[in-house]
Amino acid sequence: MTLKFECETGNYHTFCPISCVSWLYQKISDSFFLVIGTKTCGYFLQNALGVMIFAEPRYAMAELEEGDISAQLHDFDELQRLCLQIKQDRNPSVLVWIGTCTTEIIKMDLEGMAPKIEQLIGIPVLVARANGLDYAFTQGEDTVLAAMAHRCPSESSNIPREQSQSLVLFGSLPNTVAQQLTKELENQGITVSGWLPETRYEELPSLGPGVFVCGVHPFLSRTATTLMRRRKCQLIGAPFPIGPDGTRAWIEKICQVFQIQPQQLDERETKIWDSLEQYLALVKSKSVFFMGDNLLEISLARFLIRCGMIVYEIGIPYMDKRFQASELKLLEKTCHEMNVPMPPIVEKPDNYNQIQRIRALQPDLVITGLAHSNPLEARGITTKWSVEFTFAQIHGFTNARDILELVTRPLRRNHHLKDLGWSKLATTS
Repeated sequence: MTLKFECETGNYHTFCPISCVSWLYQKISDSFFLVIGTKTCGYFLQNALGVMIFAEPRYAMAELEEGDISAQLHDFDELQRLCLQIKQDRNPSVLVWIGTCTTEIIKMDLEGMAPKIEQLIGIPVLVARANGLDYAFTQGEDTVLAAMAHRCPSESSNIPREQSQSLVLFGSLPNTVAQQLTKELENQGITVSGWLPETRYEELPSLGPGVFVCGVHPFLSRTATTLMRRRKCQLIGAPFPIGPDGTRAWIEKICQVFQIQPQQLDERETKIWDSLEQYLALVKSKSVFFMGDNLLEISLARFLIRCGMIVYEIGIPYMDKRFQASELKLLEKTCHEMNVPMPPIVEKPDNYNQIQRIRALQPDLVITGLAHSNPLEARGITTKWSVEFTFAQIHGFTNARDILELVTRPLRRNHHLKDLGWSKLATTS
């Protein structure tokens, strides 16, 4: 039973990566995000984020018009004016420019303009190219954190020997979830010296050769590479803390690196599984098909297989096998222990081919992007939006319930409809 990888020729049929602004501007409280794109980008942010302009969120659009695209106007002057206005109105500690498809196509030199404007306004200006041409949905965060890693302070060489090995975790999580994971490691005697990102830009952790780094999201391969190559940090390759099994494996790997014997993890994991029995009864022997959207697919599939589900296919827009190596090993181990076949992992899946496979396999649930959900539902196929797993709190021991709540909701809805004597097709016709 070995891993099966396939690669099709599909495009990135995913949510737009500029949506990372929605959670990052809330996480980094002293930041301001400037999305440089067309009206289409503005409409997307307005609808996707559900925040009205009068609410004054800490992000804005720099709209490119025909004159900008045809190079008749001077980009630098307009960006300088906007950034000065942002400084005057909001005075953030950091300004993040988010590049879009249009800035890529017209070859705007954002990296060339940013240092000059940074010098003029006296605020750090970071450039993150979160365009949908090169990146899938959640990789928008990856580009932002990779840019931010360059600005973290350097670790002092005068740190005492016994404190020379510090741990920095990277990946944006709600503060409560980050605190839970920090507490889990503290219970094992491991101190987390910082997070990338922190809640304030000015509190970014120190990085350097004596710092171990470990990710909490599977989509942060660029950030991991930047931390290793540019900042000379030592990456801990661990499975990701999604589900009780993943969280335990994540903690165990960090403990192994710090030469600490983990304590009471068996009891901790068993207690969580016991609390999930009601959900496990609903999902046991049910089948699921991942079309691919947010790069969380491998971790979610591994957890659902452990819960007793059958995974027909794991579609994923982009796969970094080195960064996800530990997660893939855990997936393989889980399939072996649960005595189920290894699902094929399909990178850049072609949606037309996937729909043919879905019709043939008839899974109980398809986890898919927003674009395909309604058409599949109209054909009697039960779906769940993958974007919901991105915005839900799914990391750590205590949040496993939230994953199963999302997965079982459409299954429970179908069950209730059958009890009422309604067929699914009747409700969607």
